[in-house]
Amino acid sequence: MSSIFSKIVSGEIPAYKVAEDADCLAFLDISPLTRGHVLVIPKQEVDYIFDLDDDAYTGLMLFAKKVALSIRKVIPCERVGITVMGLEVPHAHVHLIPMNSMGDMNFASAKLSFSKEEMEYTAQSIAAEFAG
Repeated sequence: MSSIFSKIVSGEIPAYKVAEDADCLAFLDISPLTRGHVLVIPKQEVDYIFDLDDDAYTGLMLFAKKVALSIRKVIPCERVGITVMGLEVPHAHVHLIPMNSMGDMNFASAKLSFSKEEMEYTAQSIAAEFAG
């Protein structure tokens, strides 16, 4: 059974994409903790991040680093936090969260909601920075 993330990779489900290469995809979280909260996934459907082979894992993390640097240039923040939880969707993924305080990384807090236009603008801004 395909995960929701595999359906995003295949184009069956739309997403606010910010970066993509042959092996990885980054898109805005639809239930963000902060503006610019991005999910980075391997295109290969693997449930547990540590089940990725070394090359796929390293590639995912290097891709996530490039995305994080782009986020930081576009979204005013002190840091871009990174976390891997992996329980919500059975597909390995990394959360990149612009943060100004530790509270910005609290997954128990209320999620934010942005308009379609705000999401598109944020995604396009990060994508443009990523593209150079």
